[in-house]
Amino acid sequence: MTQAQFGVIGLAVMGENLALNIEDHGFPVAVWNRDGAVTDHFMAKHAGKKFTGTKTLEELVQAIERPRRIVMMIKAGAPVDMTIDKLAPLLDEGDVVIDGGNSWFKDTQERTKRLDGKNLHFVGSGVSGGEEGARYGPSLMPGGSKESWEAIKPVFEAISAKSDSGPCVTHVGPDGAGHFVKMVHNGIEYGDMQLIAEAYEMLRRGLGADAEELAGIFDEWNKGPLESFLIEITAHIFRVKDPESGAPLVDKVLDKAGQKGTGKWTAQIALDLAVPIPTIAAAIDARVLSSMKDERVAASKVLQGPSGKPDVSDRKQFIADVHDALYVSKICSYAQGMALIQAGSREWNWSIDMREMARIWKAGCIIRAKFLDSIMSAYERKADLRNLLLDDKFSADVQQSQSAWRRTVAFAQGNGIAVPSMSASLSYFDAYRSAELPQNLTQAQRDYFGSHTYQRNDKGADTPFVHTDWIHK
Repeated sequence: MTQAQFGVIGLAVMGENLALNIEDHGFPVAVWNRDGAVTDHFMAKHAGKKFTGTKTLEELVQAIERPRRIVMMIKAGAPVDMTIDKLAPLLDEGDVVIDGGNSWFKDTQERTKRLDGKNLHFVGSGVSGGEEGARYGPSLMPGGSKESWEAIKPVFEAISAKSDSGPCVTHVGPDGAGHFVKMVHNGIEYGDMQLIAEAYEMLRRGLGADAEELAGIFDEWNKGPLESFLIEITAHIFRVKDPESGAPLVDKVLDKAGQKGTGKWTAQIALDLAVPIPTIAAAIDARVLSSMKDERVAASKVLQGPSGKPDVSDRKQFIADVHDALYVSKICSYAQGMALIQAGSREWNWSIDMREMARIWKAGCIIRAKFLDSIMSAYERKADLRNLLLDDKFSADVQQSQSAWRRTVAFAQGNGIAVPSMSASLSYFDAYRSAELPQNLTQAQRDYFGSHTYQRNDKGADTPFVHTDWIHK
């Protein structure tokens, strides 16, 4: 029997597709699933391919050549630790265990330390692109030791998506770096999806556009700076008909969006690292609000917004304005996400290459977009760029589209159309470009009621903190 060169634990859709992808690229694969019947079904379904089905973890380990490379495609959390505890005693020094799920990066850091103590390598790898990506080429974000990267590199480079900039995989950094970047990637994805939903809402409610017109608009948008996977599938979604009624299927979908937690993690760690990500946070809030369907239906009968139908005198200009507002809001969303990755890299000494992050997202992943070429170029011009808004190209784009952006947000607010992420992007831009903000008053209030002290703005950069007895002044 041919010895396997890679192992896959977990044969749900992602695990099965990743195993098929690895085998397609010439690497014989040993597979194991907790439910042996699933393994049997997998082997029967893919008879003739270079798979070794195993009934126990001992069998799995024995079937793989050394140094062993084994990826777990299982539910994050306790199942990962349980599997590691059973697997680690069976492995030899230098073997590599990979967690391909959406694990919390601090868990990955702890697991790395634990396995380091046993002379084993642990890799926490983001895998983006969903079922299709896993099967035919995902964007991969592995974090771990340099030795583990060298061990898995031939396989990961072979199975990853390919763009004109190469394989969509790179060594992100040590321990939790890969899972951290995947988490922020998902946060950016939340922002992207919410901004697209808001543009849709503007066109639907502001313009009265139907699904057919919307499909045409999004098709057109996909030929310019917004060209991306999400814009492309949005156009396609508008064309799918409901088999029951013949109406556009999207109009039959309940307006309750789910979430798996990575977006929430992004917001939590951003607060911990003091990095503002208002666009992404607003997107998370929007999903939470959407889940309150019954409450919203009840509120709609009590709370009234502006009366009358929105008045659009120039449809073509309105569509162009919404396009520009979506594009520059997206710039702000990515600026926030990339700033968060940089902050994480500084906090945990990961030395993440920001250009590489944009490069590996160009294909395979959900946020793949033409726009990422511009982000790559921005980091080529200045590797330590603090914020994408400070790049010459992006600042010029924002300046050029600023009037359209403001018109769009003002129209939405004037007509009672909720655009939380677009509004948050605009507020972020206005606050970030302001040399002075009103938080001088906030700090004065804090000193008034809590003696929290403040610095004077007329005494130089290193002025000491002082307290004033405001009450008796």
